[in-house]
Amino acid sequence: MNPIDDFEAAIGLVFRDKSLLLRALTHRSFLNEYPEFPIADNERLEFLGDAVLDFLVGEFVYHRFPEMREGDLTNLRAALVRREALADFAMQMELGRFLRMGRGEVESGGRERSATLCAAFEALVGALYLDQGLERVRDFVLPFIEPELARVQEEALEKDPKSRLQEWSQAELHATPHYRTVAERGPDHAKEFTVEVTIGGEPYGLGVGHSKQAAAQAAAAAALERLAAAGKLEVSVVPAEEQENGDGQSSVR
Repeated sequence: MNPIDDFEAAIGLVFRDKSLLLRALTHRSFLNEYPEFPIADNERLEFLGDAVLDFLVGEFVYHRFPEMREGDLTNLRAALVRREALADFAMQMELGRFLRMGRGEVESGGRERSATLCAAFEALVGALYLDQGLERVRDFVLPFIEPELARVQEEALEKDPKSRLQEWSQAELHATPHYRTVAERGPDHAKEFTVEVTIGGEPYGLGVGHSKQAAAQAAAAAALERLAAAGKLEVSVVPAEEQENGDGQSSVR
């Protein structure tokens, strides 16, 4: 069998349009080394798959938790489709070994990189949606989402970073995190805020966002990452750069 047949056999899917699957498995680094390759890279399919996943997982949690408030549904959906989760789904099907990548990307560990695996999973979802429609994607995705939901609930990953940091700091340090704005940049219509979070006077993280609330959430996410790296936080942490906030984009430092 060729690599496409091998992959279809491994995941239990058969594509009608093999070019869609080939595109989903093509990393941009491959085209940098083989510009004459007739198939585009998977980035547009990644964009589509991201939107399809957001809808399907949103629909899933909407029906699963009929009494849950909108904000909690949003946090739960974000936890279920975060980079770490999607990369884990990709690893479960050994997606990385089937990707067409440039030699340099492979040698630098690209087949195991979370961002690459997450993007490839989203691209595969986008390709399957175009090839066979929403119902087939739902059948493919939900077996991954169901067990992930149990883990998210067990480890409280659906909670926003500020809530999780406050729970940890009060349980472990008997102190409440304090947030303060340390910088403001940009014109009024595109203001950028930098917020620092401290616990007991010690700085734990910096966050940047287009609102003070978004920056504070990013700062809390940075603090959680620091705690996890130091072995002080046992549960998985949603990477801060993946945090979603309705008040604007955010990042950490």
